[in-house]
Amino acid sequence: MSRDETAPSAPSPAPAGAARRSDAAVQRRTMLVLAVAQVVGTIGVGIAPSIGVLLAGQVTDDEAWAGLARTSSTLGAALLGLPLGTLAARRGRRVALSTGWWIAAFGAGLLVVAAQWSEPFTLFLGLLAIGAGSAASLQSRFAATDLADPKHRGRSLALIVWVGTIGSVLGPNLGVPGEAVGRATGLTVFAAAFLIAAVCLALAGVLVLLLLRPDPLLRRQAAVAAACAADPRAPVPDDRAASGAAEKPRRGDRVRRIFAEMRRNPTARLALIGILTAQVVMVAVMTMTPVHISHEGGSLTLVGITISLHVVGMYALAPLVGIAADRLGARSAMGFGVVVFAASLAIGALRPGDMGWMMASLILLGVGWSFVNVAGSALFSTAVSESTRAASQGGIDALANLCGATAAFAAGPLLAATSFSVLSVVSAVLLVPFTALLILSTKGHRS
Repeated sequence: MSRDETAPSAPSPAPAGAARRSDAAVQRRTMLVLAVAQVVGTIGVGIAPSIGVLLAGQVTDDEAWAGLARTSSTLGAALLGLPLGTLAARRGRRVALSTGWWIAAFGAGLLVVAAQWSEPFTLFLGLLAIGAGSAASLQSRFAATDLADPKHRGRSLALIVWVGTIGSVLGPNLGVPGEAVGRATGLTVFAAAFLIAAVCLALAGVLVLLLLRPDPLLRRQAAVAAACAADPRAPVPDDRAASGAAEKPRRGDRVRRIFAEMRRNPTARLALIGILTAQVVMVAVMTMTPVHISHEGGSLTLVGITISLHVVGMYALAPLVGIAADRLGARSAMGFGVVVFAASLAIGALRPGDMGWMMASLILLGVGWSFVNVAGSALFSTAVSESTRAASQGGIDALANLCGATAAFAAGPLLAATSFSVLSVVSAVLLVPFTALLILSTKGHRS
């Protein structure tokens, strides 16, 4: 058991003997289904920050409106994160994830219309809806932990994050097959690309709905309820955990429980603050890097290479990060992420005009985000109680997307008024509160 799991969040859903082997088999099947759906679905999601951005500029023909359109998918993920988490708590992962993928498929279908006939309203609505795919992708990583062995929760979560890299890389390149589809259907290249995205997103929903059986969250909830019924004195951090699995509390009650738990659960609160801090710092710097490179005379090719390396930094090491969180403890892994973040921002502040150093800075920025996000997500999944588990996980993703969108909005004026060095320094300052909290928490945890 990792150092951060001094007390399990609930009675183990995997009993001894044959039942334990059965749960292990279910977990392997769950991981396989989630991984395949994640790859297929993220191909469709990956189109939003690339072709979606280009489409926004083409349809709106106004930089201010185009900027708002570019953030619509992030806002969509923020708005739908909590509802999908609440749906998972009530109906299970299978229904929630398939619903998220299908809403995104509907959004991609709207974007086919927007691209073909230059419809601004359909553009905004489509980008907003396709954000549901990001929410489903994020919640898939938590679904991987529902039945995971406590010693391997970080690894399971990280593997789902990692396989999403495949789709994230392929999605921005749908313009190439879009040309072939466009010639066959008479659609524009952008419309054809979004048609492919819609098919991928719909297929991801079908895969989850048909194959994610038994539902990992419902199986976990049933195991918790059975364990509590068998031994009412079993240690459950939240005395409503077992009833939360069975009674399906109303949405308003569930939201109140989330806020109440964040107030009284310091471990979950630490993980939450870490995830949000990492998201704000990463998005603020990453969003403005292409603008800064362009101002420095860098080519579009250089911008593309730099951002691609940044994405590699975010996801390529995710399995190793998960293993580190399991073996060394999530707090230690997050601490290492803060150090890497600091190195990245120091380079950005001191060498903003050197494009080689800028590439190194963006790679480190991605690696730092990976350590804090993956380890923080694993810690949150361990610390949160059963009564708020799925809804809280959806809520944390919603907050992260909302904070990311806010950071992207704020970073633009800050860069325009100052410089990339100042942006890097301000981002470093934002790390200080979480770093102090992490140090205090680590000392308290070890004492």
